[in-house]
Amino acid sequence: MNPTRHAIALGLRRGWTEFALSLRSTQDQGFYLFMAGVTLVVLWFNRDNEVGDTGLLYPAFALPSILGALLAFGVVIGPAYALAMEREDGTLLRHKAMPHGMQGYVTGQLLFHSLGLLPLLLVILVPSFFLFDDVMSNGLAGWLTVAWVAVLGLLATLPLGMILGSVVPSVQKVGTWGMLPVIVLTTISGIFVPIQAMWHWVQVVAQVFPTYWIGLGMRSAFLPDSAAAFELDDSWRTGMTVLVLGAWAAFGLLVTPRVLRRMARRQSGSQVLEAKEAALQWVR
Repeated sequence: MNPTRHAIALGLRRGWTEFALSLRSTQDQGFYLFMAGVTLVVLWFNRDNEVGDTGLLYPAFALPSILGALLAFGVVIGPAYALAMEREDGTLLRHKAMPHGMQGYVTGQLLFHSLGLLPLLLVILVPSFFLFDDVMSNGLAGWLTVAWVAVLGLLATLPLGMILGSVVPSVQKVGTWGMLPVIVLTTISGIFVPIQAMWHWVQVVAQVFPTYWIGLGMRSAFLPDSAAAFELDDSWRTGMTVLVLGAWAAFGLLVTPRVLRRMARRQSGSQVLEAKEAALQWVR
């Protein structure tokens, strides 16, 4: 078998195994239920509230944006933490020593974190269809839009998480280097507050990053066409969504392998030992 193909096959197997283990993990199950519970409680207590002059109830309007935010947040912070931890515990060093090991590692991470979104989205979406009205207004066309927005969103944001995990000095720094900026970007991206209500320069900054476009794409999938009148330019801007998310995906495709190769070249057994000792000091 071709060595590259063999490494990718091993990576896919590793990603699937990690996903299967996460489904049986009580910690992961608790996380899914907690996030679903918080989301559904917020939507339930606002179920009779209309959003401005849209004529839409809050659950129908907010749900797609929340799903977009969870997608963007999860596939940045999750891979960043995973990569930072496995860099410190020697996992990446072992992959580096194997032929095409880094290709297999990246493949496994892509599969694992992509599949890891499914349980979270399902435990929010399925109850929402029973609890709230008009959650999906566009039928099959809407679900097809959800599919391509999710795929492009994953390709646009997951490499950013891997880059972040490669450059942070330690696992403890992921929160300050990664989580805080992602929360800020999510806040200004029209997920929870309409972007039109923000200063113009904030709107410009938000539109540079993928989170806004993922949320916009999700709203275009779930909401009726009339709701586009309440977006910037009174349009879903589907073409621009594809262009921006595609540009971020291309950026990740070009930059992430270089960052990972550079990080792998600099990784050594002594660094792993130092990281473990630092982690022990952190625990104490």
